[in-house]
Amino acid sequence: MTVTQFRDLPLADHDREWDSEAADRRVRTWAGAEEEPNARYREAHLWYDGDEPDNFGSYKLPVADVIGGELKAVPHAVHAAAAIMNGARGGIKVPAEDVGRIKSHLAKYYAKMGETPPWEH
Repeated sequence: MTVTQFRDLPLADHDREWDSEAADRRVRTWAGAEEEPNARYREAHLWYDGDEPDNFGSYKLPVADVIGGELKAVPHAVHAAAAIMNGARGGIKVPAEDVGRIKSHLAKYYAKMGETPPWEH
């Protein structure tokens, strides 16, 4: 089980809608990962199952989309991932030791957006 490295992606406009399926298609094309995931594809996600890195279903908590040819963190995606980490939509099953690292990753994007992560309220 693996938390991805924080990439400090530039932020998309705050009002940009989040469509995870459409974003995933764009990320696969941008990353050259149409057949299987690769390191570039991984950059758009916060976590993946390191035991099955060649399986698209192993990648969880997407936070980025390709905008103008550049991978950018989408604020609505960051909010959605944080909500899932707080139990929304049934939460996510990740190893306990990964939870803090995922939240730390998200907190960096919250700071960049000038916001406070929901678990700090």
